[in-house]
Amino acid sequence: MQKHKTLYLECCSGISGDMTVAALLDLGATEENLRRTLGRLALGGYEIRIGRVQKSGLDACDFHVILEEEAPCDKGEGPVHSHECESSIDREQRGMVHACGENQRHAHGEYIHTHEHRTWKDIEKILDGAGLKPGVLELSKKIFRIVSAAEGKVHGRPAEKVHFHEVGAVDSIVDIVSVAACMEELGIDRVVVSDIWEGQGHVHCQHGILPVPVPAVLQIAADHRLTLKQTGQRGEMVTPTGAAIAALSEGEKPEKFRIERIGLGAGKKDFPRANILRAMLIEEEPQGELWMLESNIDDCTGEMMGYCMESLLEAGARDVFFTPIYMKKNRPAYRLSVLCDEDQIREMDGILFRETTTIGVRRYRVQREVLERQIEETATPYGTAKVKVCRFDGEEMRYPEYESVKALAREQGMAYREMYQKIKEQLQIR
Repeated sequence: MQKHKTLYLECCSGISGDMTVAALLDLGATEENLRRTLGRLALGGYEIRIGRVQKSGLDACDFHVILEEEAPCDKGEGPVHSHECESSIDREQRGMVHACGENQRHAHGEYIHTHEHRTWKDIEKILDGAGLKPGVLELSKKIFRIVSAAEGKVHGRPAEKVHFHEVGAVDSIVDIVSVAACMEELGIDRVVVSDIWEGQGHVHCQHGILPVPVPAVLQIAADHRLTLKQTGQRGEMVTPTGAAIAALSEGEKPEKFRIERIGLGAGKKDFPRANILRAMLIEEEPQGELWMLESNIDDCTGEMMGYCMESLLEAGARDVFFTPIYMKKNRPAYRLSVLCDEDQIREMDGILFRETTTIGVRRYRVQREVLERQIEETATPYGTAKVKVCRFDGEEMRYPEYESVKALAREQGMAYREMYQKIKEQLQIR
């Protein structure tokens, strides 16, 4: 099986675009490659600064996009338009990704910043014309699509017709292309994430006062199975661009791993805890060996058995199933089987003894073969469908993903099997 080069993003202080770039640079991506890639873009009016800062005593890389149009405000007059996002993480959060109809000029903290409005098609044209490496181009587009799809849902319009004033801005294009360039240089082909810590309260945006997490972040989390963890920190810790980068993982978390390298990317605000994003290149331990726990039960009610199954799965069992059997004295019974990791055995035994009438549990090691797999998104006439792509010995198998088919079936008023078949036909899956 092909070995993945896995990036683990530990998002205990949230995640944003510039924090991710900084962490990847600290992880080993080079400034030379980054500047060379950005130089291909038909963008001007900005510069980037890369340096080192201290966050709660930790040395971290700092990545900053500075626009030529920024100018100091007269602090004596106060801000023209307050935006709590600015103080919560970094400049990416000015003009948080929300659709708007015309250019406006805002003041954010001590700067004035003019937001340039672009549609997804405008951004795609910039990317396509830059002569980027294929991997950088593909990943940049993917991150932008994640954000634009979420914004389309939030604002009730097709993604390609949403006008962005943050994602379309120069600094956000730079952040996203920089992330793609760094990941391509590091050879990363798999991303996993921790729970994503987020603040609370409200932020002031062009559309008014919005709750934290902002709608686009929530939508991305819902679309891509990200786990948000609410903290007591006031203000915003997760930007839509950051959430879209985390969404590359499709919510997958690492289980057991060895750390090869560590990179620290600094946020722009000082929290009580270190405001950093930790990025790690990790080697995940093979998941081929598991344990099977079994017990034959003939004196337990269906309600008890069902509750036990739920409890085992909630505790992290890989799989739980029942097999009808006959026991001594011709009693109909069930064999309860639990598949789990070695370090879960004691916990699973406890659930079995507590929630059923069993007085003994057998156990033995089992081996399994796991196919290389990933989730891809593809456009269909019925909406965006997620497809599970599995590979074995050079052969590729594609399966429409259940939750995606279910959602589209409900949206279109179709039966599940009808939608499943239509997606297979659209994707030419046999």
